[in-house]
Amino acid sequence: MEDWLNTLKTETPQQGFELAIKLARMGVKYTQPDMEVLKAGREEYGGNAEFLIYASQVVAIHFQTVAKANNFWRNADND
Repeated sequence: MEDWLNTLKTETPQQGFELAIKLARMGVKYTQPDMEVLKAGREEYGGNAEFLIYASQVVAIHFQTVAKANNFWRNADND
């Protein structure tokens, strides 16, 4: 795999959320590198609300990590 993660620092919460999604997606790619197998499973989980909620939970965990790495966006809105 390519070296793609150079930092967890982002300029905005939106960019942080997008990075969290990328982290989740890359985690799946590392876990299942066979793209044919990966794509074959989409039909099963794509229409399953429970699986989609699990995916959202993974993104949320990654977002927490990115937020901490960014010092919760430099404490700008923590009041």
